[in-house]
Formats: sequence, C-alpha cells, structure tokens
Amino acid sequence: MSAKRALITGITGQDGSYLAEFLIAKGYEVHGIIRRSSSFNTGRIDHLYLDPHVKGGQLKLHYGDLCDSNSLSKLMRTVHPHEVYNLGAQSHVRVSFDMPVYTAETVAMGALKLLEAVREYQTETGNKVRYYQASSSEQYGKVLEVPQRETTPFYPRSPYACAKLMAHWATVNYRESYGMHASCGILFNHESPRRGETFVTRKITRAVGRIKMGLQDKVFLGNIDSKRDWGFAGDYVKMMWLMLQQETPDDYVVATGRTITVREFAELAFVHAGLDFKRHVMFDPRYLRPAEVDLLLGDPSKAAKKLNWQPETSVETLAAMMVDHDVDLAKREKTLRDAGHEMPAFAGHDQ
Repeated sequence: MSAKRALITGITGQDGSYLAEFLIAKGYEVHGIIRRSSSFNTGRIDHLYLDPHVKGGQLKLHYGDLCDSNSLSKLMRTVHPHEVYNLGAQSHVRVSFDMPVYTAETVAMGALKLLEAVREYQTETGNKVRYYQASSSEQYGKVLEVPQRETTPFYPRSPYACAKLMAHWATVNYRESYGMHASCGILFNHESPRRGETFVTRKITRAVGRIKMGLQDKVFLGNIDSKRDWGFAGDYVKMMWLMLQQETPDDYVVATGRTITVREFAELAFVHAGLDFKRHVMFDPRYLRPAEVDLLLGDPSKAAKKLNWQPETSVETLAAMMVDHDVDLAKREKTLRDAGHEMPAFAGHDQ
C-alpha cells in the first residue's frame, strides 16, 4: 500500500516543522509549499529535508504561494494529496495592524483560494481530500465567555483575527456547501524553541539566554498583564492530525485549559535561569496593540472526549525547555563574539 500524501502550507514555520516531523514518523510522504526567497528560510526543517528517509517517510518541497491561485491548483494536481494542512499565514498579531491588507490576502483569501483549489481538484478527479484549517484563539478577541469553547461567539480585535475569522467560516461553508471533509482547529497560544523571535514568549526566553551570557541587559515588553493559554506546539500538531482521521469533520478548541499572564511567563523563564525578572524587564509602549486582547482561556473538553487528546506539556516545562534552548544558543553566540566573529542579529521586537 502506498504511503499517504500530505500537503502542508507554512511548512517552514514552527507548526509546519513539528507537523512534518510527526507525519514523516508515521510514514507519510510530506509535501511542503515554500515561497521563493533570496535567502534560505528552511532552517526548521533542514534536518528532515537533508535526510528525508530517516524516519520512514519522506519530504518534498515545492515553490508556491497562498496568494497565487494558479500555483495552488497546480500543486493539487501534482501532489495528489490525501490530506491538506493550511498553516501558512502572516501570523504576527501586532504586525497585522501595520500590514492589514497583506495579512488579509495571505490569511483570509489564501485560505479561500486553497479551499477552492481542493474543491476543484476533487470535482475533476473524484479523489477525496481531507482539509485542516488553522484557526486561532485570537478570533475570540474581546471574549464573551470564559472559558472559550467551540460555541463561544467570536469578537476579533486585530486584522489578523478578522482574517482568521473569514478563513474559519469559509472552511465551515465549504464543508456544509460541498460536503468537504474540512475541519478547523481553534488553537490557543502554542510555543516552542522553534517559535519566531518576535513572538513574546520566544522574545522573553531569547533575552533570558542573552542576559545570562552577558550579551544584553534588558528586554522591553508591552502589555505584560494580558493572560494567555500557553501550550507546546509539539503537542498540538498531533491534534491537527487526529481531526483529519475522524469519519466526520468538525471544529475543535485546542488548548490547555489554564491561563497565566505574560508577566508570569517571564517570571518562570527568568527564575529558571537564576535571574531577577524585575531587574531586566522594562515596559515599552511601542509594543502595545491598538486594540488589546486581555484574556484567552480555552476549554479543550470536546477534544478530550471525542478524540482522546490532551496536552502533555505544562507551561512550566515549556518555559524551561525554551530557556534551556536559548541559553545554549546564547553560549554559541558568546563564543563567536569572543572569537571576533560577527554574531547573528537578534530581532527581539514587534511583540
């Protein structure tokens, strides 16, 4: 029997890299869409791409773009996927206020174009495809219910959240209109050592590592009183896969059921490294959003009941994992600096 084929948008991102690992370990033939760039942007998946058969599956990369309908349709006919995971996006909430149109084009219209490519492929070939849409807890925004469930009304508070909301409802619409096996995972905040350095958790742990090694002294943050439900991205990609293995498509909240403030996460990170949080964390109003989201807390009981899924990594373990990784990274940076080499840039902004 030939291996299942999966097509992943956003494969070079945090979630895409963990999902690719997970599927390859299950023997999938994994195809990823990457955008053309003058510099390499595959660092998170190089270990898979350079040795694609190490875990029993294989990885193939294709140039394409969520803004280009033609490339998406062509890839459907080239790859013939059994499963499609749409993880690609301009995913930074704060940046979406500066680039609202581009965010909408990639997140909202990108999802619509991909759904249409899947629908057309199914109509032309008769092959059934299962589709996963990465929805976001940011869609709840100014929350109308605590905790947030699959039935909680949405109230988006950023261009990113508005775009995700359209992508979410487009997925539901294609499921109901065309009978597509299309499901949405409403993922609450999920982090890892592979998180981009401009996202607040990684910005914090990256700074902790550099402060520990004497490479910087302060980290500047915006609203540290906002509360988030933080889990480990490596746990959450299993849930994406589980959703597509069900006979009936559906939408699920993916969360830990626990919330803490940005301040508390920073304290966990600094304490793990033996540092004083109050000495090194500074407020900077540049990192405030025009409209804030104060509290996100997910209720994952539906996922636990129907899919037997639950997160395995606590926020304390997550913070320690990220700090340990970033302390090691800072040690390498310090070695380069002491040897007179130019250090890689640390882009710790845009919280």
